[in-house]
Amino acid sequence: MCLLLGATGVGKTLLLKRLQKLCLRDGSFDLGEPPVTLPTVGTNLTDLTLKRKRVTVRELGGCMGPIWPSYFTDCSSVIFMVDSANIIQISSSCIQLLSVLSAEPLHKASVLVLFNKRDLPCTMSLVEMKSLFRMDDIIACASQPITTLELSARSGQGLREVLSWLDSTVGE
Repeated sequence: MCLLLGATGVGKTLLLKRLQKLCLRDGSFDLGEPPVTLPTVGTNLTDLTLKRKRVTVRELGGCMGPIWPSYFTDCSSVIFMVDSANIIQISSSCIQLLSVLSAEPLHKASVLVLFNKRDLPCTMSLVEMKSLFRMDDIIACASQPITTLELSARSGQGLREVLSWLDSTVGE
């Protein structure tokens, strides 16, 4: 099981829909127009068929942050999404990430931190985001292997890298 976490409005539902469509396309990258999404209240389960395995991703709505820990058991990996265009949300996202990383059941889980919405003109660069989050310090101190990527769930940029990460880490 892979958990997909992040604040409300960071693009978790769109990411899942895009990844699901990409898995069904067999190499074609024409994703078409982005589907309409609504904020997730509760949880969404999505199965993705990768090259070497099938992965179940559980998306937890951002408003469910206080009860995320109840879903941490039996979790082998975590994707944590951040809206890199929402400067107001950065500090709370960093605190949420630190809380996730310090949770005992996730000490051995692989973690992918995704900085989303890089297609927007007002977005911060990956270097700026990593600096604000102090990702080098977090990676040095964390017990988990942590990968960082930037993407645009809307345009599709970075989706293949997410699938590759899932394929190489989930279920190991």
